[in-house]
Amino acid sequence: MSHRKFEAPRHGSKGFLPKCRSKRHKGKAKAFPKDDPSKPVHLTCFMGYKAGMTHIVREVDRPGSKVNKKEIVEGCTIIETPPMVAIGVVGYIETPRGLRALKTVWAEHIGEEAKRRFYKNWSQSKKKAFTKSCTKWADDLGKKEIEKELSQMKKYCTTIRIVVHTQMKILRRRQKKAHIMEVQLNGGSVADKVDFARNHFEKEVPVGAVFAQDEMIDIIGVTKGHGFKGVTSRWHTKKLPRKTHKGLRKVACIGAWHPSRIQFTVPRAGQKGYHHRTEVNKKIYRMGAGFAMKDGKLVKNNAATEYDLADKSINPMGGFPHYGEVKQDFILLKGCCIGPKKRVLTLRKSLFIHTKKRALEKINLKFIDTSSKFGHGRFQTPQDKAAFMGPLKKDRKE
Repeated sequence: MSHRKFEAPRHGSKGFLPKCRSKRHKGKAKAFPKDDPSKPVHLTCFMGYKAGMTHIVREVDRPGSKVNKKEIVEGCTIIETPPMVAIGVVGYIETPRGLRALKTVWAEHIGEEAKRRFYKNWSQSKKKAFTKSCTKWADDLGKKEIEKELSQMKKYCTTIRIVVHTQMKILRRRQKKAHIMEVQLNGGSVADKVDFARNHFEKEVPVGAVFAQDEMIDIIGVTKGHGFKGVTSRWHTKKLPRKTHKGLRKVACIGAWHPSRIQFTVPRAGQKGYHHRTEVNKKIYRMGAGFAMKDGKLVKNNAATEYDLADKSINPMGGFPHYGEVKQDFILLKGCCIGPKKRVLTLRKSLFIHTKKRALEKINLKFIDTSSKFGHGRFQTPQDKAAFMGPLKKDRKE
């Protein structure tokens, strides 16, 4: 019998096993907040696209803390959240085996980007999706059927979820296929929820209708993929001494002689990253408005604070690396979040009521950094750069 020289706790959590590649690319909300009929009807989730990170300076409002009334610098993530479009409603009834979808009603007009989701190859397809269901809205018989289905939902269903999709055409990314999701409606009676969904068909739902400033939210998504990795990188086990035979990034003993099998608890090489994860309690530092036309001028002033002298947009000099420019609505979250740039993230309302002082703190930003994220950024805006550099050769008029 051998014995170990040094006792040590195990490396890595067993709670996240099996560490395999995620089945889905888009984060799935597996739970929704508890419904409260006394509140008005509202959505519980939203979808956004990770653009990148920056840092902010703010004054802390935390009485009793050493940093109270002092300025601190914090890293923040920008998630672009263009308005989503509602295209359907699903009613669920409770059964002994869980929820079962009773009825689904689709809107009359469904955008091409949403229809693309139902095809592998859109360009070579016949594009027949929803051609039959939209004819129901044209004649009286079909309209009666739709009203009947909606009234059945009101009568029997306990949970109502609205079908929404993201708008790819205003995002201007390479992908044209929208992400579709069922979002649970909370608040009000079941009839109120069905009416809310019916009234929002083919309409845009902005992120401001779901979340608010200083709110704590959860982020659901798929982490950044790292491929096939060894135990040192995947489980953070200790490297063996330098002179070890046949490599040192290994686990020295992978189990006893008997039982003559390897236990699942032993760290092994395999897939690292691209796992489905939920991160809770991310605080919203700013709900930013997208670029908009006002009096014939394009207003980009969505990152200025009251301490800023000039207007500036959230986009750093030269844009976000590997993403581009954020032109739609966005939210600024404290800290980092799951996934690489451009990854679609599901933002969900928190599952419980927050009472902690840290969660209820009011955020007052003094400064949002917009210097270049590609190299050592020195200037906040192109105007700053021009003022410092003076007239440049490349701008010279011939």
